[in-house]
Amino acid sequence: MTGAPARTLLLWCPDWPVLAAEIVDGVPATGPVAVLHANRVVACSERARAEGVRRGLRKREAQGRCPQLTVVEYDPARDARAFEPVVAAVEELVAGVEVVRPGACAVAARGPGRYLGGEEAAAERIIEHVAQSCLVESQVGIADGVFAAGLAARAGRVVAPGGTPEFLAGLPVEALGRSALADLLRRLGVRTLGDFAALPAGDVLARFGFDGALAHRLAAGRDHRPLAVRQPPADLTVTAEHDEPIDRVDAAAFVARALAERLHERLAGHGLACTRLGIEAVTEHGQELHRVWRHDGLLTAAAIADRVRWQLDGWLSGSNGRAGARPARPTAGIIRLRLIPDGVIAQAGLQASLWGETGEERERAHRALSRVQGILGPEAVVTAVLGGGRSPADQVRLVPWGDERVPARPGPPADPGADPTTGRNGGGAPPWPGRLPAPAPAVVLPSPLAATVHDAAGEPVVISARLAVSAAPARLVVGTGQPAEIVGWAGPWPVDERWWAPAEARRRARFQVSLADGAALLLAVEAGQWLVEAIYD
Repeated sequence: MTGAPARTLLLWCPDWPVLAAEIVDGVPATGPVAVLHANRVVACSERARAEGVRRGLRKREAQGRCPQLTVVEYDPARDARAFEPVVAAVEELVAGVEVVRPGACAVAARGPGRYLGGEEAAAERIIEHVAQSCLVESQVGIADGVFAAGLAARAGRVVAPGGTPEFLAGLPVEALGRSALADLLRRLGVRTLGDFAALPAGDVLARFGFDGALAHRLAAGRDHRPLAVRQPPADLTVTAEHDEPIDRVDAAAFVARALAERLHERLAGHGLACTRLGIEAVTEHGQELHRVWRHDGLLTAAAIADRVRWQLDGWLSGSNGRAGARPARPTAGIIRLRLIPDGVIAQAGLQASLWGETGEERERAHRALSRVQGILGPEAVVTAVLGGGRSPADQVRLVPWGDERVPARPGPPADPGADPTTGRNGGGAPPWPGRLPAPAPAVVLPSPLAATVHDAAGEPVVISARLAVSAAPARLVVGTGQPAEIVGWAGPWPVDERWWAPAEARRRARFQVSLADGAALLLAVEAGQWLVEAIYD
């Protein structure tokens, strides 16, 4: 590669894993805190360092040096999540930010330096803005290349253009961040980055391999890696603040239409359309209300307005209702309303059907059912989702209308062409040992009904531990009803679930029976008790 490394401004937050633990989990960073990964310290607070805790120590040794040490497990997701507001604060002043790692981000120094009155002024402005916005202390380093800028940030220095090789020359080889290479270099008598950079590049490649050659370039100040700047996500959320609380449905309808128009225009400006809409409201008393509306087509401005109006109507006119069917009404009016496009696609992502717009009939049904949900709550309208399981009740999951239709268990239930012994079908679903063969029952009772089964001699039919039937079932009595003659039966199909957990273990056997009046039932025997689980059509 040719050319000089680009001037880079790097912001570094010292002890970021410790600060992230304070931001997310409330661990006080002012006390002795150590973050551990694989039983070794990867970061520690200033108070812990004063007690002798250092990176690389084992947990027992660190606690021996500081008995009051608070130990926190390393969580990279927590570090990244807590660092996002810091990156957003930097992006408020400069564009083209690269997140080097949680706790450090870099930008090209040329733009901020020219816009904010010089590199040092830019560094001071960014540090001050991060401190005011995020209450986080940071340091900035400026040098030629990301590697040198990161080392300069630890010292809070601005290295003059062209002075990066001289700045790096006096640093120890441990600054490369490669412990194995640094240990080998020290045993060979190479102690500083300047000593390492003075070695012939060909000899370094032959002795230390590609990674050693890359470290050699960094030590010499020849870091030509361009910044991998991130594209900040577009803010598509729209918010309306109200001095006078909204407590009437007509006023809510007016607000809903205006806010829906704003959201639709913002989405259109990015070439997007909404398929899932989040509605958030905050009342004067601080109550937070949230609901997500889903749609299988494109939400137009009118459709967005309708859903917001329905939801506000449901909230503002809510009551305890019978059996808690309707949500409680807020104790105060709404002062803040926010619309969040939770699911967006390209505006041309859904194509109109051959005879009209996409799903016109479905849209009318969706509007009616969504209206009911807005009044009675999301659980008032549900649809069935078929999945896997051993019993009919396990194979059906009721999902609120508009929610994602995901089965509770993998694999659809057996179809008529499935193998009754393995439960496999043409769809490649995983087998469920003990699953009933087809056909599936038409009605699954919410609570099984107690029953008794007798043989032709009037004796109760029992099932042994080895699943042997004492006699052929001949008569069935459900509850206190009249006896019904059994003209055909099949089974038993045993199910022995969670036998390894005695408190949750369940063992039962199921039968299919047909009665003289034409009815067909699914029976189960559990702990000696006969039960009616489902009815066949």
